[in-house]
Amino acid sequence: MSAQQTPLWIGTYPVAGAGTPVGQGEGIWRVDLDPATGALSDARQVVETPSPSFLALRGTVLYAANEQADGTVSAFDVVGDALVHRATVPSGGADPCHLLLDADGRTLFVANYTSGTLGVLPLDADGGFSALGPDQVFGHAGAGPDEDRQESPHAHFVALDPGGAFVLVSDLGTDEIRRYRRVDGHLVEDGIAAALPAGTGPRHLTFSADGRFAYVVGELDVTVRVLAWESGRGTLVQSLPATTVQAAERRLPSHVVRDGDRLLVGVRTADVLTRFAIRADGLLEPAAGDPVPGAWPRHFEVVDGWTVVAQQVSDGLATLAPDGSVVATAALPAPSCVLPGTSEKPVIES
Repeated sequence: MSAQQTPLWIGTYPVAGAGTPVGQGEGIWRVDLDPATGALSDARQVVETPSPSFLALRGTVLYAANEQADGTVSAFDVVGDALVHRATVPSGGADPCHLLLDADGRTLFVANYTSGTLGVLPLDADGGFSALGPDQVFGHAGAGPDEDRQESPHAHFVALDPGGAFVLVSDLGTDEIRRYRRVDGHLVEDGIAAALPAGTGPRHLTFSADGRFAYVVGELDVTVRVLAWESGRGTLVQSLPATTVQAAERRLPSHVVRDGDRLLVGVRTADVLTRFAIRADGLLEPAAGDPVPGAWPRHFEVVDGWTVVAQQVSDGLATLAPDGSVVATAALPAPSCVLPGTSEKPVIES
């Protein structure tokens, strides 16, 4: 890899797709992004691990959520262009689908979708697991009106409250953003940060630059909701369609990213990235709907000014310019997560 390339780590599902048998050779891929042109090159699988649907990186340690019924999280050392397996531990539930490192890099939070649980994995100073499993596991109770998707809690995403006092969990099954308070180095349940309209199905969220607003994707009702955020609680102030593009199948918003003063939302089956302008008052204005060249934009990240999209069903990545035009594609099976790489190792307080 030349010095001008930006490394990308790509999580994947089994080749046959999410929910199919794991351990059929799927794993983590690496792709090079040219920051000058957005070109993608040298896509190669670097390690096998079962259904690594989401990734997180702390310096030279890469973590993968192995999305399977007996949920696990694996840690790998980044050695040059390769990954060397370090350890695998239980995730604290079934089908882990999202990982988040705490701000100090000493805890890895895991959203376990099917069990609806939050797993709390302590890390040592070198980035390894400091226990054989979660230090804490938090369950939940409740349901929503969608009998197929909201029969029970479904933890889908973990976020840090902008003020730093809380850990938040988007629960697609109960239409809530759950809240956990930090107390003496541990988490304690602290109620609901926001209750969303029934049938919203909150999936991923992000915050405004000043932390005064949260932007929440509603997977089930195809919305983006704006919450005024204060002291760890959100109040609904705006609801907008996630896309106006119609689709033969049910449209399914997925990931959301704030990039400066714009908000990007991926919508599966409609196969677009919707762009919103973020106004000075924190509210949103629809700007454009940019088609992706493949199917099911499950996840994406803005890297070096380019938006790199994981197109799960069509088996490939796509690079979009800021104006929404497609500048590059690359083939790889069932991509589910895009994670920019780094060679820098943070200093962690012991």
